Amino acid sequence: MTRYKIEAGTAQHIGNRPQQNDRVALLTGARAPGYMLAVLSDGIAGCSGSEQVLHTARQVFDEFKPGDNPGTERLGDLLREMVGETHLVMKMNAMMAGAGAQAEGHASFVALVLSPHGQAVWGHVGDSRLYRFQGDRCLSRTSDAAYIEHLVSSDKLPEDAARNHRKSKLLLNVLGNSRKEPFVTIDSATGLAPGDSFLLATDGLWHFFTDAELAAATGKASPRQASEMLINKALERSQGKGGNCTMAIVKLVKPAQEGLTGVAGRVV
Repeated sequence: MTRYKIEAGTAQHIGNRPQQNDRVALLTGARAPGYMLAVLSDGIAGCSGSEQVLHTARQVFDEFKPGDNPGTERLGDLLREMVGETHLVMKMNAMMAGAGAQAEGHASFVALVLSPHGQAVWGHVGDSRLYRFQGDRCLSRTSDAAYIEHLVSSDKLPEDAARNHRKSKLLLNVLGNSRKEPFVTIDSATGLAPGDSFLLATDGLWHFFTDAELAAATGKASPRQASEMLINKALERSQGKGGNCTMAIVKLVKPAQEGLTGVAGRVV
C-alpha cells in the first residue's frame, strides 16, 4: 500500500456564458475499495452530453472489480469502456430524439483513476486537459498530438487538414459525434508519492495559463486555495469574454500520522 493521502476538490465558474455546460465529479468505486475516479466533461451546445459522461462513468466505475492488482492496462480499459458506453448512449439518444429535435449532444472527456498501489491512469477525448505535476513542476499534460497522428496515419489526411480538425464537424474528436468514433488517449504513471498532483480542466480554464503557472499554483496551495486563485485569475485575463471554467485538483500529501496508509483522504 502507498503512504500518502489524497486532498482533492472541484470548482466551477459560469464565466461569460448563459449557462454552465461543464460537469465534474470525484467518485469512489462501490466494488473497488481504495480506488478513486476524477472525471470532467465540457458539454457542447448544452449540458446533456456532459451529464451523460458523468452518469455513465459513475455506473461503469461502480461495476468495476479490480481484484488483487489489476495493473495500468486494465485501468486503461476501464476508461475506454466509459468512453465507448457514453458515446453509444449519446448516439442512441440522438437517434431516438429524431430529426426534428435539437442537435445531438457532444462532450469532451477527461478522467483519472488512482489505485491504492501507487498507480495513476488517465484518458482524454477532446479539448479538456489533464496535467501531471510533481511539486511545482509540470511533468506532462494531454494534447491533440496523438489524435492528429491518428488522422494522418489512419485516415490518410494531409497534416494541415488533421491539425484543423476542430474546424470540421466530421473530424471533431468528441463523444456523441455520429460522424466519427471518439479517439481516446490513455497514459499512466506508477510509483506515485507525496508531492505528486493532477489537474483536470476545461478549456475555459487552461486557455489562460501556461503549464508552469498551473504547476506553481497547484503545488503551492491546497486544492481549495488553488482553485479560487486560478478561477479569479482566469476571469481577470478573459476580460469578460471567458467561457465556462471547471477543474478538479487531486494532490497526494504525507499523512498527518506515520501509521496512516492507503489513498483515503479528504475532499475539500
